[in-house]
Amino acid sequence: MMTEEKLGKLLEDMSLQEKIDQMLQTAGSFYLSVSREALLGNITAFGIPQADMDEAGSILGTDDAKSLIDIQKRQMAKQPHHIPMLFMMDVIHGMRTIFPMPLAQAATFDPELAEKCASVSAGEAYVSGLHVAFSPMADLVRDPRWGRVMESFGEDPYLASLMCAGVVRGFQGEDMGESGKICACVKHFAGYGGAEGGRDYNTVQLSHPTLFDFYLRAYRAGIAAGAGMVMTSFNTIDDKPATTNEWLMRHVLREQMSFNGVLISDFGAIKETVAHGTSEDEKDAARQALTAGVDIDMMTGCYAANLAELVKEGKVSEKLIDEAVMRILRLKNKLGLFENPFRGADPEKEAKLQLTPENRALAEKQAEESFVLLKNNGILPLGAGPQKIAFIGPYCDNRNMISSWAVTGRADDTVTIREAAEKAFEKGAELRFEYGVPTLGKDQNYKGFEERNEADRIFADVEKNPQKHMDAAVKLASWADTVVLCIGEHYLQSGEATSRTDITLPKRQKELLSRVTEVNKNVVVVLFSGRPLVIRDIAENPAVQAILEVWMPGTEGGSAIVNVLTGKAEPGGRVPMSFPYCIGQIPVYYNHFSTGRPAEGHEEERFFSEYRDAPNDPLYEFGFGLTYSDFEVSEEKLSGTELTENGTITALAKVRNIGSREGTAVVQLYIQDVVGSQARPVKELKGFRRVTLAPGEEKEICFAVDEPMLRFYDGEGNFRSEAGEFRAFIGLSSRVKKSAAFRLIR
Repeated sequence: MMTEEKLGKLLEDMSLQEKIDQMLQTAGSFYLSVSREALLGNITAFGIPQADMDEAGSILGTDDAKSLIDIQKRQMAKQPHHIPMLFMMDVIHGMRTIFPMPLAQAATFDPELAEKCASVSAGEAYVSGLHVAFSPMADLVRDPRWGRVMESFGEDPYLASLMCAGVVRGFQGEDMGESGKICACVKHFAGYGGAEGGRDYNTVQLSHPTLFDFYLRAYRAGIAAGAGMVMTSFNTIDDKPATTNEWLMRHVLREQMSFNGVLISDFGAIKETVAHGTSEDEKDAARQALTAGVDIDMMTGCYAANLAELVKEGKVSEKLIDEAVMRILRLKNKLGLFENPFRGADPEKEAKLQLTPENRALAEKQAEESFVLLKNNGILPLGAGPQKIAFIGPYCDNRNMISSWAVTGRADDTVTIREAAEKAFEKGAELRFEYGVPTLGKDQNYKGFEERNEADRIFADVEKNPQKHMDAAVKLASWADTVVLCIGEHYLQSGEATSRTDITLPKRQKELLSRVTEVNKNVVVVLFSGRPLVIRDIAENPAVQAILEVWMPGTEGGSAIVNVLTGKAEPGGRVPMSFPYCIGQIPVYYNHFSTGRPAEGHEEERFFSEYRDAPNDPLYEFGFGLTYSDFEVSEEKLSGTELTENGTITALAKVRNIGSREGTAVVQLYIQDVVGSQARPVKELKGFRRVTLAPGEEKEICFAVDEPMLRFYDGEGNFRSEAGEFRAFIGLSSRVKKSAAFRLIR
């Protein structure tokens, strides 16, 4: 590894333009063009001069070892100091082995498992030659209309912080330079999940207390865990685009959070500040972004074409460029690229070490833990022995369940429900399968997703004969003892640029649900989605005996689903983001502030904060999830009623399995700051435990409560607590009512 002194000498020896080109990121596909004319066309489209392309510091979007080795060889030969490139990729929830989408991972309430899965993803990316994963996404989200909900860890800053830190540790380990480890990139800084109306790339309006105390917490955790890179967000903060927001990037990120790694823009974000109306042109955008502290310009020519001229004009200091390039060189050095520019890239190992049986098994385990059982009238798990089961719906034999943002995954690697079911059920069980309807009709089109037609080729006959397949599904439902109805969003309906105002089932699937439940009263809905959906019509349908939310479950989705349906595994997930009762409630989240006229306790009175046509509460609240057993939680007790600044009290409760089979409870601790100098949430998650108990078994669960747990960020970013009364709640979801009071004294 190079010393700091050697890095400094390297920097000194570089020309100004050579340094600027280290700050340029382009697409790897530009370097794979067989024809020079095609390459020049790509360059022209992005306004990047050929000479800068030859010396660019990093690329994104290419993910196979052979190509990356070839690109590195050619580019280092052209680069005056033979500085290696950085290779980056959206490794969001898996490389070749695709794990459940991040929101589903949050549903596990298991950060240690998320860390293990991220470690596997890092190992698979490493042998492909990648150096940086654009993950984890630390954006807090309260609005399920936003398509990128699926990339988030949900609505709670504490859970999101633990998950974010776990994923960073999984990617990087103790030293990102170690074999099998790569650099994590925490994104999108900051507040991207607060987009108005849930519309992607939209404006964000957050008070400073809300920004600091809720939205910034998970980023802090990822940075504290050692993340080597942070990505800017597209939105505004304080009416200034984040990418050119000097206060946000230099004061909050660099100074308050002590981040000293590489700051990269999101795709085209520097240039987009012109469209925001806060930069006069690309040259002005480059000046503002550099001043704000952005080190790498992703996929525009703003830096490459303008920074040298800005230096000559005295509008920016070359010192700022030196600082940025030094951070980039340090990252390359940490990764060991100066000693081994082809670090990790190995086509043979790529073939052997990706998608291994061990990796698949881990993906299956995480999927099982992520599934949330929302409803069960005793029909699940499905019994053994002779039975007639109809698997109906567009996901009953569909490989496209790895999400739209699993860009390095392959649907062909995915185990379908049909494949898993035909292996799992005993010979006495008769299984039949029918799509009934496609996931989406041809009349529902989504811009920019050309791959949809290829992905939906399995529905070609359904589209040709829609009535035939609907009738076949209804006939099959009439024949069956039990219907497993596999329905939900199309996988392209969630992810970036997929904001929706109607987050219910697609129209034709609603019709399928109605027709099937007319003829069969034993229906299990297996629900696929990239976000919490509005599903009151499903939940309230008396023929629907169970609802299993399986999200976009990944490579081993089919295996995990069948394991849970049959009781080989139990559904381990809990709701990480509230399911709305109706669209008009949105945003709805558990850790809201009270009002001067809270409706609770005044349900029969008029002049209180409530809807006239719907409850205030969501359909399924944060932390909720059923299991195949039942649990009861005793009245909680506190070891004391006064907490000193350096002391600890213990909050405890007994949890008992009152069901007939072993099960896992997720016991949750919430705390309320009863009176504060600024409004505080009605309750906040402060701890949780996954505990597995045999039938009749009881266990005492203890949580240590200390003064740091009671701190909050004020509008200036100060992290502090205030003396006064607090209430602690221990239960199985955020709807817990029983509490015990204590005071923080000084």
